[in-house]
Amino acid sequence: MHNVTLIKGDGIGPSIMDVAVKIIDATGVNINWEEADAGMAAYEKHGAALPDETLASIDKNRVAFKGPLTTPVGKGFRSI
Repeated sequence: MHNVTLIKGDGIGPSIMDVAVKIIDATGVNINWEEADAGMAAYEKHGAALPDETLASIDKNRVAFKGPLTTPVGKGFRSI
């Protein structure tokens, strides 16, 4: 079993990632998808575009599969 952090993203990201996950799952590879937040949705929910929980999941799993993200506009934000 492979554990992978899944970041669906913003905008069309969740739709794209749902299809991508179905395609990967159809290969028969045994993956446990661990969903995590990042981007604008994470910023609105957690106050950070890349929350500590997401970083911890990536650190633990050692791999992430990320969809398109919206980066908040303004000083102090970096593209992720």
